[in-house]
Amino acid sequence: MGKGRQSYNKIKLCVSGSSENSNCTQGSLEVAEALGREIARHNAILVTGACNGFPLWTAMGSKEEGGISLGFSPASNEKEHTLDYRLPLDYMDTVIYTGLGYSGRSLLLSKTADAVFVGCGRIGTINEFTVAYEDGKPVGVLEGGWMTDEIVKFIMNESHRTNKNIVFDSDPKRLVEKVIDMVQQNKSHNLMYNNSIKSSH
Repeated sequence: MGKGRQSYNKIKLCVSGSSENSNCTQGSLEVAEALGREIARHNAILVTGACNGFPLWTAMGSKEEGGISLGFSPASNEKEHTLDYRLPLDYMDTVIYTGLGYSGRSLLLSKTADAVFVGCGRIGTINEFTVAYEDGKPVGVLEGGWMTDEIVKFIMNESHRTNKNIVFDSDPKRLVEKVIDMVQQNKSHNLMYNNSIKSSH
């Protein structure tokens, strides 16, 4: 029972980023790999869209440190995932086949995670960010000379919605530490709230 509770309490951290490298800067994949290593070092589960590019390199870094990697595929099954979408299975411990396409997959991806990291990306990355942002989840925005972080800042300024759980940093280690600290604070608040509800009945 103790081991089961410990496993459930693992933090789930989503990394969102471009599956292509054309809009990323030089060295961005190495930064993604470092981000994955830091997530694994903090004993958290990596959650990605099971795609190439930035998320794949994050999964590579996680596996280098013996981490757990969970992928959410837009496809309905493994064959569609690999043949139609041409997405990898490498460095994944488990792939969940949503059958919902990219936009539906992105919704589940953000909803499942305790926090979301934003790397260099395109519309799918922005989609996953906005879901997490509106839900008030912790979001770590990785700064690396690409435009994604500036787009995020623009959305925050113009959205007329407040989410104080957003942090920016160019260093993967510092960013992971900041985000995990926010997640743990949120979990502590939720636990206190649940305990107060139980005690009142």
